[in-house]
Amino acid sequence: MSYFIHESSYLDTGAEVGVNTKVWHYTHIMSHAHIGENCNLGQNVFIGNNVKVGNGVKIQNNVSIYEGVELEDYVFCGPSMVFTNDMNPRAAFPKDPKEGYLRTLVKKGASIGANATVVCGNTIGKWAFIAAGAVVNKDVPDFAVMAGVPAKQIGWMCKCGTKIDIDNNSHCSACNREYEVVDNRLVEKGE
Repeated sequence: MSYFIHESSYLDTGAEVGVNTKVWHYTHIMSHAHIGENCNLGQNVFIGNNVKVGNGVKIQNNVSIYEGVELEDYVFCGPSMVFTNDMNPRAAFPKDPKEGYLRTLVKKGASIGANATVVCGNTIGKWAFIAAGAVVNKDVPDFAVMAGVPAKQIGWMCKCGTKIDIDNNSHCSACNREYEVVDNRLVEKGE
């Protein structure tokens, strides 16, 4: 095997796991899920049918990724954060996944803090940062820092994870990447 899966975990037939990925205790990966290379899935993680997880993704303990959710490369999901996939669930009236589940996309490099909730049907932009405990109920711009219930934008974050001071040169004090705000969106210069 080119990946590690703990003996207490389940990998259903048809699921794919990439090279150098580590799957820890009590995790369940369902059929037709695709997990990329160099990922780390913590204890008690659930990956639903047809879920796509990119390369270099880190999913901390007690996270469920339900059908309809896609994580691009280098996404971080903090401990016990929550994704939903149905805006109006009813146990007595189950939906066909193709018709009832709303798509949620988490773009490259985004980080979602511990105990945050991402309501289905929204997109979290590249390198965005969702604070612990936040409830995301709308699309999040690239590089945005979101906090609160419901989540509101409170600033901007560099790719490296350092908060950007837009009023002070718009460059990262840690890695010197330069940014500019264009149409209320943060854009990295030279990209």
